[in-house]
Amino acid sequence: MRLSAICTLGALLLFAGNARFAESHDALSPQDAAAVPNAAAVVSPHTFVSLEPVPAGKEFQVAIVVDILRGFHMNSHKPTDQYLIPTTLTTQLPAGIELVDTIYPPGKLEKFSFSPDKSLDVYTGSVTLRVRLTAKSGATSGTTTIPMMLRYQACNDSACLPPVKVPVSAKFELAAAGTKSRAVHPEAFAANSNKN
Repeated sequence: MRLSAICTLGALLLFAGNARFAESHDALSPQDAAAVPNAAAVVSPHTFVSLEPVPAGKEFQVAIVVDILRGFHMNSHKPTDQYLIPTTLTTQLPAGIELVDTIYPPGKLEKFSFSPDKSLDVYTGSVTLRVRLTAKSGATSGTTTIPMMLRYQACNDSACLPPVKVPVSAKFELAAAGTKSRAVHPEAFAANSNKN
C-alpha cells in the first residue's frame, strides 16, 4: 500500500467505546487495538521554565519535554512529505509576555514496515521543544501561566492514530525588573537534551 494511504490512515481510524479501531485492511486487529492507548495518551509532555523567578525585561525559555510511548513515533516539525501532519506547538501569550522564537528539534530518519523504501523524519523516545520568550519591562508581577497546545499524530510500525491536540502550560513567577533570579532545570535546556 502507498505510504500516503498508510499515513493518512489516522483519519480513518476511529476509536469505538471500547477503544477498538474501525476495521479496515490496514487497521490494527481488534485484539491489538484493545492494547493501544488513545492518541492523547501516547505522549507525556512536561514543562520547565529556565529562570526562577522571571524578572520583567528579561528573556527566558520554556522547554516542553515530550516523552513518547515506546513503539510509537510522531512526525517531526518538518516531515518528509507535505501530506504528513507535523508536530506543532502554539502559545496563547498573556499580557506582558512576547514570543521570540519556537525551536523544534531535528527529527530522526527511520524506516517502517509501511515505508520500506523511504525514510520518514520522526520523533521517538524523548524530545524537547523550546519556546524563547521575553517578559516586557512593564509586565505585571505575580504568578503567570502560559497556555500552549501540542499537536501531533502518533503512529506505530503498522498504523497511525488520529491527530490530536494536547493542552500543556507553563507556570512561573513574574518579578519586577532587576529582581535577582537563577537558572533552573539546566538538563531540559541542554543542547543535547533530545533522546531519540
